[in-house]
Amino acid sequence: MTFRHLNPTTKSSPPPRPHAWPRLAVGFALLLALGHAWLAVHAMREKSTTSDELGHVTGGYTFNHWHDYRLQPENGNLPQRWQALPTNLLGAHYPPLTEEAWQKSDVWFMGHLFFYRSGNNPEAMLHHARAMNSVFGAATALLVFFWSRQLWGTLGGLTSLLFCVLCPTMLAHSGLATSDMCMTFFFLAAMAAYWRHLHDPRISTLLLSATVFGLACVAKYTAVEIPMMAAILIIVRLCRHDPMRFGHRTFDTLPGKMAVITASAVVHGIAAVAVIWVFFGFRYSAMNPALPPGQLSFPWAQMLSFGGWKAQLIELCRSWHLLPEGYLYGFAFVLKHAEARGAFLDGDYSIYGWVSFFPKTFLYKTPLSLITALTLGAGFLALHWRKMPGAKKSAWLYRVAPLLALFGVYWIISLASHLNIGHRHILPTYPVLYIFTGILGWVTTRIWRQSRSLRLGWSILITGLLTWHATVATGIYPHYLAYFSPVVGGPTEGYKRLVDSSLDWGQDLPGLKKWLEANRLPTEPLYLSYFGTGDPESYGINAVLMPMIPTGIHASPWYWCEPGLYAISATMLQHVYMTHRGPWTAENENQYQQLRRSEGTFRALKANPFGDPKLLQGLTPMEWANAWKVYEQLRFDRLCHYLRVRQPNAMIGYSILIYRLDQPELDIAISGD
Repeated sequence: MTFRHLNPTTKSSPPPRPHAWPRLAVGFALLLALGHAWLAVHAMREKSTTSDELGHVTGGYTFNHWHDYRLQPENGNLPQRWQALPTNLLGAHYPPLTEEAWQKSDVWFMGHLFFYRSGNNPEAMLHHARAMNSVFGAATALLVFFWSRQLWGTLGGLTSLLFCVLCPTMLAHSGLATSDMCMTFFFLAAMAAYWRHLHDPRISTLLLSATVFGLACVAKYTAVEIPMMAAILIIVRLCRHDPMRFGHRTFDTLPGKMAVITASAVVHGIAAVAVIWVFFGFRYSAMNPALPPGQLSFPWAQMLSFGGWKAQLIELCRSWHLLPEGYLYGFAFVLKHAEARGAFLDGDYSIYGWVSFFPKTFLYKTPLSLITALTLGAGFLALHWRKMPGAKKSAWLYRVAPLLALFGVYWIISLASHLNIGHRHILPTYPVLYIFTGILGWVTTRIWRQSRSLRLGWSILITGLLTWHATVATGIYPHYLAYFSPVVGGPTEGYKRLVDSSLDWGQDLPGLKKWLEANRLPTEPLYLSYFGTGDPESYGINAVLMPMIPTGIHASPWYWCEPGLYAISATMLQHVYMTHRGPWTAENENQYQQLRRSEGTFRALKANPFGDPKLLQGLTPMEWANAWKVYEQLRFDRLCHYLRVRQPNAMIGYSILIYRLDQPELDIAISGD
């Protein structure tokens, strides 16, 4: 058995197949990609809005309808426009632009009004946006198929496609109206288009590559990594000493080749700048001057306070209006918030992240079936690597160079990142893994020529592996975002490992409503601490609201913890974004106990919110309000510390944990030692 098909220069080829086979395979691939998109959207049909989706649709609507870019500029102009397009076309009602939230560029409050207080159908808006995003998931799956087919043959392409469309990670993010799947597609497409351009002298391939790169720049700001990947491909291409053609001319010398590459880089840069200006309406100002005035969500000085050459470059582009303000502001926003951000991993907390974060999230969130397939494929490759002549090894490495460049550069940058908030941030590397599983399909075509017993054994192995992978997808349905590997105990143990967009993005309010209808006792109080941008009231969930994120959207009256049901989002339980993170300290306990002595006053002031001089004890109403906020946070923190070591009574989609607490247990949690 040899790796004949791995060598792009070999003259030998696999046995001829019926003429209809390639076309049937392409048709089957199309059906699988469409099925993937349908399944991803269908799984989310009874899920509430995740944190970023509300901002995407709200911001995208204003981009399309008002040509105003003040809201949500940091998450990619293209995906937001695309996902909000149905909402625009169906004529949704937008809140008045006289709202204070509009003037302050508060996308979360404005989005809450847009979705839940303007007479729109939030479920329909969300469903349409998710369906639009699933197009990127289907397109990524097809690109995986065609690239794998080119490397490993038709059966290899179909093998890669099956691992792709049935992977919980792909299914989770294909069905969400966010920018992650869009950027995943454009990373893969940009590498494919540029690698082809380096070998194809036609102007059409140059324009295709430049356009794809330009679109990637408005898909997400991580597109800045693409030039680094392209630089590696340029070096690899130059190390191959064959001539480089451009148009009708051929260049044999290094200076000539560099001239071609430089000209190509200029075209790519011009295309990127042009696409950015197109998507921002050829206007510098982020705000449409024809609309009521306002301010950006944070001052420019604050956004550029991270300093260094990056801030200086953005300031230069601002001064000379080289790029639209909305684009530059979004870029600065991303860089500023990547400096430090609350993160959670295996019970530990950090604002600067860990080098081990993404390797661990990969292990925790990747199905063992996919890891087994990759290990098996790597084993076959290693088995035959030593038998391959040096020329074939070089040819194979050359052929997979764009995949290795994408995977390597992206992972190196990810490991150094301080932004450790979600497994989704390594999503662009997964298509590379799916493509490499195609080795198993290639091996299958070779083994099929061997003895019947070998064919039977291999067929059982591959069928079992794909069945295992499919079982993973069906077993976690419809909670794809909450998938965790059995290595860490599965999804029921996930909240102890990762939170936020790796598990709990606010998607399970409908599930909570169903559980309450079936399990809540008559007159039983419900206390809710929710992480996300959904609206509990719109789902018919009437609860006493404990601390929630984002803050300021829902009214938060003073409340007292009584026996009943406590529904707490995993991210809130772990206190990732709360004031008091980490262990419960003696200082926390002392401050809490001091404030507890004022609980009688808190109750009395609640009964008389205008205050009574006798009750105020020399403090102003504002000082009592601030004291209440500190007390509420400490009390909630203490409660969560207790609940973390207690098994929940139920789990809603693995992201909302339900605890039924009686008075003795509440006393232990809130006032016990």
